[in-house]
Amino acid sequence: MTLITFDVHFLKNLLIVVGILGGATISDWLMDRWMQRHLSNAQKSGRAIYPLLQRCLLFCARLGIWLIAFYNILTLIPALQPARRLFLNGLEALPDKLWETLNTPFFDLGEKKKPISLLTLLIFFSIAALVFVGARLCSQWLKKSILPQTRMEQGAQAAISTIISYTLGLIGFIILLRSVGIDLGSLAVIAGVLGLGLGFGLQELASNFVSGLTLLLEQQIRVGDFVEVDGLLGTIERISIRSTIVRTQDRLFVVVPNQRFFAKNVINWTYQTPESRLHLPVSVAYGTDTVLATEALLIAARAESRVLNYPPPQVWFKSFGDNAYEFELLVWINQPCDFEPIKSSLNFLMEQELARKNIQIPFPQRDLWLKNPEALTQALHSKPESPFPSTAPPTSGEAVKPKTGIKVTKNSTLRFLLRQVSYFENCTNAQLRVLIEQGYRQFYTPEQIIFRENESGESFYVILSGKVEVFSQKLDRQIAILTVGDFFGEISLLTGAPRTATMRVLEATTLFVVDRQALQKLLQNYKTLAEEIAKSLSQRQQVLEELGLTQINPSEPAEADPFIWIRRRIQTLFGI
Repeated sequence: MTLITFDVHFLKNLLIVVGILGGATISDWLMDRWMQRHLSNAQKSGRAIYPLLQRCLLFCARLGIWLIAFYNILTLIPALQPARRLFLNGLEALPDKLWETLNTPFFDLGEKKKPISLLTLLIFFSIAALVFVGARLCSQWLKKSILPQTRMEQGAQAAISTIISYTLGLIGFIILLRSVGIDLGSLAVIAGVLGLGLGFGLQELASNFVSGLTLLLEQQIRVGDFVEVDGLLGTIERISIRSTIVRTQDRLFVVVPNQRFFAKNVINWTYQTPESRLHLPVSVAYGTDTVLATEALLIAARAESRVLNYPPPQVWFKSFGDNAYEFELLVWINQPCDFEPIKSSLNFLMEQELARKNIQIPFPQRDLWLKNPEALTQALHSKPESPFPSTAPPTSGEAVKPKTGIKVTKNSTLRFLLRQVSYFENCTNAQLRVLIEQGYRQFYTPEQIIFRENESGESFYVILSGKVEVFSQKLDRQIAILTVGDFFGEISLLTGAPRTATMRVLEATTLFVVDRQALQKLLQNYKTLAEEIAKSLSQRQQVLEELGLTQINPSEPAEADPFIWIRRRIQTLFGI
């Protein structure tokens, strides 16, 4: 009976020990996972300021868990009672030993010969860390809560918060040195030696430090400015003591040493005012009416919505070039960060206007003078014929669409195909360019479904290659087969009506897709185009009747003009 009781008691204690070890292991693992997740989220949100402190606290917590578990295990097992007493005695003597170790002086410092111990160093570094953290928190509090209410510019707010942070840190550090007993006057020699080292070995670092202070104080370059330094274009994201973060137009973040802003010529496009002038050179052929060329360039400038009306655009006749008249179009903008896209758009518009007015853009030419053209002619005529017959490849192949009668060649351009869409047949090259830029090509394999009947329409399609079947699930039959150059899906996109048929690919097919976002950008840039599309769509009376779109709402009479409904529908769907 005693043996059975002993075994039960032993098993009970063993299970408790296993439970304690398991609980300690699970607690340790959960705490480690929680801390890792917390640090990861803090780093993603930019709030990971004290990772070392957090890891120290985690280590202390995990150590405490295992010490408690170890003590409980020693208490449960009678054979380990001597070890438990040693453990408790060690814990009781630990504070005295630790205090004695911490207060053991290493050396004396200052005129008063104040002893410096490990405890003094720990207190010094702990208070220094608190001073640094306090200065950082104070700077962030000013930057997020106080300074935004002063209506100051973003660059000035960043400069003030940074200067306050460094000033508070410096003042706190000086007070800390005095409290430890270090005489600042005795550091003059050390400061002189450090200054000499900075002047020689750390010259560039000192230069960046001084340059950073100058940038923050002078405010000639501020956060949010669009600058160009040594060929680098970008927006200032952050200015620190050593370097400046510049975000380029490709969304790349470049760390630029502050010295570069003083060693190179810096262009600040947004200094005092964001307005700046662009120069766009263009050449026209000799013999061109210069007034007509000037008119074409000004029309192109006024067609770009991002060009300011005042100051007005100008055209300068720069010089008589080797092969052309040299002109220069000057326009004012207030979005300097977009000057490259604006220049690109203006170049497209200028080419379009010059072509519309039949003004040629010349290319470099050279005249070749022959002293004996007769000899050259005689040599050409006496050239022996080739024994092989010459076979010239066909210049192009044609395919005639049986439905529309439109000739589509293998070299048909996307602009040509878009003009076959009745809603875009009168669009200018600039308007079609918006669709071509915003649209995309998509490849479909045989038997693949493009969209199904009764689905919402978010895109319309132009067939570039292949065949597509129009299938009605309601009628359970094939309606038509579309080939290269055909388009479909535009009515659902323009009116918001559901799809009326299922589109299935018969063979490998490439489609050009224009989605709602692309069409919205086109209509917002060219608002008169919406009227033309509404007018063209309202003329398709049979299709509108099949879709039930001949009335604005059920309460209106059936003879209501569908043009009004279509126009209002397009304005609502595309926000114009």
